Amino acid sequence: MTILISIDDTDTKESRGTGRLARAIAKELRPFGSVSGVTRHQLLVHPDIPYTSHNSCAVIHLEPENGIRIPELVDTVSTLMREDFIIGSDPGLAMGSNDTITPEIVAFGQDAKQRVLTQDDAIACAKRNAIPLLGLGGTCGGVIGALAGLGLAASGNDGRYVLKGRLREYIKEASVSDLLSGGIDEIRTIDGILVESGIVTFRKFPKPGLRGSRAVLFVEEMNDCYHEVVKD
Repeated sequence: MTILISIDDTDTKESRGTGRLARAIAKELRPFGSVSGVTRHQLLVHPDIPYTSHNSCAVIHLEPENGIRIPELVDTVSTLMREDFIIGSDPGLAMGSNDTITPEIVAFGQDAKQRVLTQDDAIACAKRNAIPLLGLGGTCGGVIGALAGLGLAASGNDGRYVLKGRLREYIKEASVSDLLSGGIDEIRTIDGILVESGIVTFRKFPKPGLRGSRAVLFVEEMNDCYHEVVKD
């Protein structure tokens, strides 16, 4: 079982981003299990939607241990978020296991990429599906993106990893073999061809997409090596 912990709208233009907060929380969750990754999910950018820079949310993927249950994790994560609250932000938190996140939650996430949704929409959807959904300050507008992120991550086919294995240790370039041992499941060209050897270059660190519930790095061949193609 994987528990997905989704957060949104935790920052301001002058502060650290939601992705950084998600990675910090992931470190604090080590006593509760193993974090298999943190994914970023892009939501709709629209004049009617308040957002900081890109309107994306972050989801922590936790493999729980020692009988840890969701209510305990909700208490822990909400406390960490309140302790790191930034004035001007409107944070939200949603949480669920991969066997309890329903198709309606997945559809909510997909809708959030296409149209403007409201807090009432998110609260009603979470209530119907018994999903913990908390607003943790400000207008609590982050509940929309938090619930959407939960559904998108559960779909296994959206977003990209911003934390996975040792991938943040690789700067600018790495061999295919190192990337595959460092946390990536597959490397494929944008045409779908599997890449099994060679050198891959990237802007900072590799950012594989979440596809088929696997970490898939997309590349294009150029000048005798492969260059990362970031999706989402």
